[in-house]
Amino acid sequence: MPVYPRCDVRPVRGEGAYLYGERGEKYLDFAAGIAVNALGHGHPRLVKAIADQAATLMHVSNLYGSPQGEHFAQRLVDATFADTVFFTNSGAEAVECAIKTARRYHYANGHPERHDLITFDTAFHGRTLGAISATNQAKMRDGFEPLLPGFRYATFNDLDGALALIDDHTAGFLVEPIQGEGGIRPASMEFLQGLRKACDEHDLLLVLDEVQAGYGRTGKLFAHELYGITPDIMAVAKGIGGGFPLGACLATAEAAKGMVFGTHGSTYGGNPLAMAAGEAVLDVILEEGFLDHVVQMGERLRAALEQMIPNYDHLFHSVRGHGLMLGIKLTSDSRRFVAHCRDQHGLLLVSAGENVVRVLPPLNIEEAHVAEFIERLSEAARVYVPVADE
Repeated sequence: MPVYPRCDVRPVRGEGAYLYGERGEKYLDFAAGIAVNALGHGHPRLVKAIADQAATLMHVSNLYGSPQGEHFAQRLVDATFADTVFFTNSGAEAVECAIKTARRYHYANGHPERHDLITFDTAFHGRTLGAISATNQAKMRDGFEPLLPGFRYATFNDLDGALALIDDHTAGFLVEPIQGEGGIRPASMEFLQGLRKACDEHDLLLVLDEVQAGYGRTGKLFAHELYGITPDIMAVAKGIGGGFPLGACLATAEAAKGMVFGTHGSTYGGNPLAMAAGEAVLDVILEEGFLDHVVQMGERLRAALEQMIPNYDHLFHSVRGHGLMLGIKLTSDSRRFVAHCRDQHGLLLVSAGENVVRVLPPLNIEEAHVAEFIERLSEAARVYVPVADE
């Protein structure tokens, strides 16, 4: 189906921070599959883990025990707030599981009427019917009505507005600590901590969507660590598999109390091949110094961007974000500039809302990649001519 506005870049091979097209052209990949290729392309440990597992066992039904899934889940539990994990194949499925878990919690507590999740403008939670129902963006929703009930919408970073929506039907909040598609918009400390406090006071659940912001991208294993809070439920995907389709819904035992036999399932979720990929990625990310390296590269990248921006203030406005999840706010159409960087300068980036260009490189980039990125971006900005009506 022609649902993607595909460009002329047709990758056939990847190596580290680079992609190669079918005609041999080379691109510096600071999009990383939209924050998916956390270890870049062709990382030897990830490749070996997938190959070894594929030769051993790829898939069995979840009706059987899963030594691979149990081991990986325990590692995630040990590294996070969670007590329990459900494995999915994508971020949207992880969000769907999170929504169901939140509703089922109140059902198990004898309050089935508490089924509404308060979500936020410019959010993006995926493309399934439940996920688009959780956003008020017309571009996601138009033509797919009737959508699912059970969601109310507040303004991102407006704590008072969110709290004013709490009533007898509220189950909790669903929020991205840093909005990705919405334009790399970090939650304020007051906002996220205030939502946590409200959940504690009203027996609500804080559900975080860390599909893009999680798994080391901010320099913390998960973005909520920057805010000194923990969620009750969290959706994870993208970087967790390093390019292999994998997601997870993590929860405390209390929040997941309603998820008993028969309440949820997935044919492919948690298959041995996915678990092998997930273990390999986690091995690298949890190595001593890896997250410190993300912080260092993020600081150097941000500093270089902030030094460069005044030279092109007709085009660039500011930088925002954390770690290697950065956004460059433009004064004109970000999609057109991303296309210019891609087609004329071999630099792959991702556009987002509010005319923001997302900078989402692999987490294991080096200083040389940062220098090359700044050189290519500067050259792209130097020759770029915005359209007058932008």
